[in-house]
Amino acid sequence: MLKRTRLSLSVIVLAILVSSALVAVQAAEWTMYRGPDHTGISKETGWFDASAGMTVLWEKKIGTGYSSISIGGGRAFTMGHDSGKDTVFCFDAKTGKDVWKFSYAAKPSVPKEYMGGHKGGPYATPTIDGDCVYTMSKHGDIYCLSADKGEVKWNKKIKSKYPKWGFSGSPLVVGDLVIVNAGAAGTAFNKTTGKMVWSSGASVPGYSTPVPIQRDGKPHVILFTANTVAIVTAAEGKKVWSAPWKTKYDVNAADPIVCGDNIFIASGYNTGCCLLPMGKNSPDPIWRNKNMKNHMSGSVLLDGYLYGFDEKQLACVDIKTGKQKWTEGSLGKGSLMMADGKLIILSEKGKLVIAPASPDGYKELSSGVILKAGTQCWTMPALSDGLIYARNSAGDMVCAKATK
Repeated sequence: MLKRTRLSLSVIVLAILVSSALVAVQAAEWTMYRGPDHTGISKETGWFDASAGMTVLWEKKIGTGYSSISIGGGRAFTMGHDSGKDTVFCFDAKTGKDVWKFSYAAKPSVPKEYMGGHKGGPYATPTIDGDCVYTMSKHGDIYCLSADKGEVKWNKKIKSKYPKWGFSGSPLVVGDLVIVNAGAAGTAFNKTTGKMVWSSGASVPGYSTPVPIQRDGKPHVILFTANTVAIVTAAEGKKVWSAPWKTKYDVNAADPIVCGDNIFIASGYNTGCCLLPMGKNSPDPIWRNKNMKNHMSGSVLLDGYLYGFDEKQLACVDIKTGKQKWTEGSLGKGSLMMADGKLIILSEKGKLVIAPASPDGYKELSSGVILKAGTQCWTMPALSDGLIYARNSAGDMVCAKATK
C-alpha cells in the first residue's frame, strides 16, 4: 500500500524523529553509484517494516536524465537536464529542502545520439568524497564542487571520443585520484587540482563505472570498456589484465562484480554473462551463458547467488555454475539494490518492491507505485538512514520509506 504525504516540514521532521526512536536503524551513507562498497549492497539494517507499506515523504522536479542519488552528510545529490542546462542538485536528505544547485550549459544529447528509447540528460551519479562532490556529464564535463555550497573547485573536459549515447560511468575516487571511464581504459585526474595524471587515449569508452580492487598489494581499477573488461593500476593506468567482451553498440554498461579471484560481467542485446578468473593473462571463462543479460543496471551478489535484471525480467543465477534459479517477468527493465538481505527493486513503471534475496524464489514483502505510472524508471534506487530515493527519466524524484 502506498501512502503519499503532503505534510508541513515540521511534521515530516517530527515523524522521522519518532520513527527513528521506535526502529533501531543501522544507518549507512550511500556516497556514490552502487554505494561505497561498489557492490550495490548497503550495510544498513532496520529500515524495513512489512506492516508499514510505502510512504512518499517528499518529491522534487530535477529535469530529465538517469543520474541516481548519492547521500552523505545529511544531503542528497543528483543531476538532471532542463532548458539547455545540466543541473547538479543538493537537497536536505530528510526533508527535501533545497540546499544549493549548480547549472551549466549542455545539450540533452550528444551528436548522432539515438533518442527514440530515452529522454536524454545526464547518466552519471555524483560522487561524494569528503567536502567535495564530483560529477560528469554525458558530454564529458567533469566538475569538482564544494559539498556545502556547490562552488566550482575545478572543471575539465574529457578529450576521448564520445560513446554512442555519451559518457555514462560515475567518477571513482581512489586515493588522490578521480578516475573516469574515458578512453580505451580510463582517465585519471588529481582530485584536488583537476590536473590530468594519466590517460588511455582517445578511444571510445564503455558505459560502466570503474570498480576499485587491491591486486599485488596495490590499488587497481576494473574497467568495463567498449570491448573488454580490463584491470589497470590506479596510479599509472597501466593495463595488467584484460579479456575481450563485445556487445552490440559497445554497450558494456553494468559494473563488473568481484567474486573472490573471479570477475562476473554481463551485458544486454542478447550477449549474456560470464565468470572470468583474474589470475590468468588470457582467461577462458569458467562459464558463459545468456542467463543474466544486464542491459543497464548491474546485479548484486549475496551468498553465492546473483540477483539482477536479465533484460526485461528479474532473475537469480548461481554464481558458481551460471544456472538460472528463477525469473520474474512483471517488473520490466528495472533496477535494484540490496540491504539487510532484501532486494530494493524499482520496476520500469515506478513500482517499488521489497523482496527477500533468496534462490528459492521471488516473493514480494511490500510494494507500491512511488513514481508516476507509465514513466521510464531505469535508474537504480538508493538507501540511506532508512530512506529510499528514486527517480524516473522525466525528472520526478521521490524520497520514500518502508518503515513506520
